[in-house]
Amino acid sequence: MKKRILPLLVGLSVCGIAFAQNMPSAAPSVASATQTLPTITTWTSTPPSGALSEDAIKTSIANAGYKEVKNLEFKEGVWRTEARGGNKRWVKLAVGPVSGKVYPADAPSKLNQDEVNAKLATVGYVNIKHVKFDNGLWGADARNTRGDHVALLVDPTDGSVVARSHD
Repeated sequence: MKKRILPLLVGLSVCGIAFAQNMPSAAPSVASATQTLPTITTWTSTPPSGALSEDAIKTSIANAGYKEVKNLEFKEGVWRTEARGGNKRWVKLAVGPVSGKVYPADAPSKLNQDEVNAKLATVGYVNIKHVKFDNGLWGADARNTRGDHVALLVDPTDGSVVARSHD
């Protein structure tokens, strides 16, 4: 019996050391708790590190079925542009800077306001206010886990946070 426990204890010790080396030194953020860290950006006037290039963003837009991209600019944490769709009409688009996911302004949301509130509360946001669907993304004001006021852009299909900014 003791011979079986010793290898188990050694194995658990090695695993514990391996996990400790991969853990971040700071407390986990709301984003890391939801496994959406790569898609969240903090609003600035320039794309975040790790963001796709303009050419890659244009490729994402083309892969989504749009052509003739014009006025592409990084604004409020996402790429904003207009592009011509398959029906030859111009459509306003928002594009996630890291994921390259395209959000057409005229597409309906799969989530309603209550579902967006619930998704944000689940990942730790509190005092969620001003939840509104506009230009393809949900917008909301809230407080993060540290109590800071933040503005959020939320994916209309899964409720994940696409971008956030300090108010």
